[in-house]
Amino acid sequence: MPGYAAEYKRRHDAIWPELVALLKGAGISDYSIHFDAETNALFAVLWREDGHGMERLSESPLMRRWWSYMADIMETAPDGAPITVPLETMLLLP
Repeated sequence: MPGYAAEYKRRHDAIWPELVALLKGAGISDYSIHFDAETNALFAVLWREDGHGMERLSESPLMRRWWSYMADIMETAPDGAPITVPLETMLLLP
């Protein structure tokens, strides 16, 4: 949502250690979120191990608590999850 970039960054700078552990335990690494001030868009990049458990994160009470914590400053789906838009990879350097 417009006007919340600084608060969004502040909250992520203080990300809960147990949430980091949950994400890493689900096979996620090299996770970064980028902000385009011109369009107010967030863009996230992450790598997942083969056999990752990312699809089960929405079942975690901790993940749902984080979503609730962030809901006042970002758009969310009816289930509380952040709104996402699938993108097509156009280049992936080996």
